[in-house]
Formats: sequence, C-alpha cells, structure tokens
Amino acid sequence: MKIRVERDGLADAVAWVARSLPSRPPVPVLGGVLLDAGSDGDTDALTVSGFDYEVSATVGVPATIADGGRLLVSGRLLADITKALPAQPVEISVDGSRATITCGSARFSLPTMPVEDYPQLPSQPAFAGELAGDAFGQAVTQVVVAAGKDDTLPMLTGMRLEISGSALTLVATDRFRLAMREFTWQPAEGLADAAVLVPARTLAEAAKTLGASGATIRLALASGEGLLGLSGSGRYTTTRLLDAEFPPYRQLLPASHTSRAVIEVSALTESIKRVSLVAERGTQVRLEFGDNTLRLSAGGDDEGSAEEELQVEYEGEPVTIAFNPGYLVDGLGALHSDRAELTFTTPNRPALIKPADSEGNVVPGYLYLLMPVRLPG
Repeated sequence: MKIRVERDGLADAVAWVARSLPSRPPVPVLGGVLLDAGSDGDTDALTVSGFDYEVSATVGVPATIADGGRLLVSGRLLADITKALPAQPVEISVDGSRATITCGSARFSLPTMPVEDYPQLPSQPAFAGELAGDAFGQAVTQVVVAAGKDDTLPMLTGMRLEISGSALTLVATDRFRLAMREFTWQPAEGLADAAVLVPARTLAEAAKTLGASGATIRLALASGEGLLGLSGSGRYTTTRLLDAEFPPYRQLLPASHTSRAVIEVSALTESIKRVSLVAERGTQVRLEFGDNTLRLSAGGDDEGSAEEELQVEYEGEPVTIAFNPGYLVDGLGALHSDRAELTFTTPNRPALIKPADSEGNVVPGYLYLLMPVRLPG
C-alpha cells in the first residue's frame, strides 16, 4: 500500500472509528483500525473501518492511491498519531510487517496486525427509513440521560426504539427515572411496525456524530438478525441489538395529576444546585409547592441545611415531594426549553416533567418521569 491523504480528513475518520473500539479488546485485532485503499475498485477513496463483533464504524476519505491494499494497525495509537500530525498531507506506506506514516518532517513506523485475522464487516441491513439528523441527535440526547449504566441489567442499558408508521418513539429507563421522546420520520414503503432495544451509549455516540452536520440520517434494520444501522454524511455504523426484555413502561405513566406547576428551567436548576450542596451524597432535595411559591430545602442539623424560595405558577393542593437532585437536574436539562411543567399526584407517586412554552402550555413530544425519594417520617 502507498497512499496520500489530507491530514484533517484522515484524523477525523480515524478518531470517529476508534471511539467505537473496545478499550480492552479480547484479541488484539479487534482493537485495530482497518485502512482499505482501493481494494473495492475505488482508486480515489480510503475506507477506514472498525469492528469488534458488536459495533462497526466505516467512513470514506478522499485519497490519492499509488498502490492499493489493506492495512490493520492499533486504532487508539493511530488516532493519537493522526490527531498530533501537522496540518500537511499524510503519506502512508506498508513494507512487510511495518507501516510508515509521514507528514511534513514527522515520521512514524508502526507494527501491523494480520489483516486475514480481522473479522468480516457486517453487511448493511435493510433500509427502514430516513430522519432529520439534527432532530434525531437531539431526541437521543434527551432520552439517553435516563438510560442505566449497570451492565448486569442489560435491559436497562438500552434505548427502546419503537416504529409505528410515521411515528418513532425512543425510551430509556434506569428504574429511578424514565425519558421518552416521540417524533415523526419517513419510513420506507411497506415497513412493518417494530420495537427493538439498542445499546444506549452506542446509539448516543452515533447520533451525536451523524446528527452534527444536520444531514439526513438513513436508518437500516434487520431485527431478525439483531442488527441496526445508521448512515449519513459519508459515515456508516452498525450495532448489535440487545436481546433483552424492556420493562412495560407505559403502565408507569400517570394518566392524570392533582397538582401542576410551571417554572423557569434555569432558575429552578440553579436553585437545586445551590440547595443540594448540603445534601449528603446528593440524597434528596425537598420541594414544597403551594400558593404560587416553591420552597426548596435540603440537609439537616448534622450536615448543615439550606433553603431557597422561587415564584411558580401553581394549581392544586399544596404538596411536599423530594427528589434525587442529580436526576432532577438531568431531566430539566434534557427539556431544551426555557420553561417546564411539573405535575404530581401524591408525594410517593412518579412526577412528570415536560417542556412548556412562554404561555405555560406543554410542548408535546417529550416527557421525563422521575420517581420521588421517600420523605423521612
């Protein structure tokens, strides 16, 4: 192999692919990045790929190819090197078991790994539909905050993706809170309704990158094979679906409420952060609603205490309810709105947080359900 490629394009491609690689691969080749120069007949593009049997990532980079071929090197190391190179064209060549990377006066020599030991990249699943990249990226960001991080409970580390005609729903929960976002998309003709569970961290990383350009994202799905694909802006990624049963979440959503508050998101967020400074290990912040006021308090005599009062628009009987402050701040931050609606039934039942407009009306499409912390006594 002997190629010449622009430094920025190469560095961006390698960095994106390397992010999907395992930090501790079970075998060395699964921590590698595969550089394919023209072996598919394209003499003007370098394909950069990574695959660890769970997640694959592929991106094409314009290149001048003198001699085609395939090269497998450590992904993390190659990402570090290409990021540090000067802003000049990069030349890559292979001689035996060594790869040479030259850029300006910088020169690196790296050991290669056997390409023949690298697994075959998964084929693209069937096209399922298209969605706006910026909308999808925002939706995934809003929902992933509620995804679990405990790998011993795989059903909670995933994000449920439900397809029902032109409606697409994303849901995640870690048992303590739940986030749900509904939006429209353009399904492929004849696409059947489906519901799959996608690793939340993988989906969040893909949506963040593919949605950043605002371009259209193509979604591909082969639920029978347990595979989901996303592509856009010249990048393509696949992930294995989780073979786990997602909790029956809809029965958790309150059908009605007895109390309702509308409040400025920034004011409430800053107040929670201040008051929770005295909450031992972030245990709880108490919220007392009544007569168009909200009194926040935390702590006690032993560890210090704090309280603060805010003006709110409030309807219903007075209620005192407590939440984990970190979970509450996460939900408020995911609204992407200046105002929020909070609705309650009793201090021991889940509360709902939704975005609201300047008139206090709910903006449909997103909700954040939060389980309260039991008050002492």
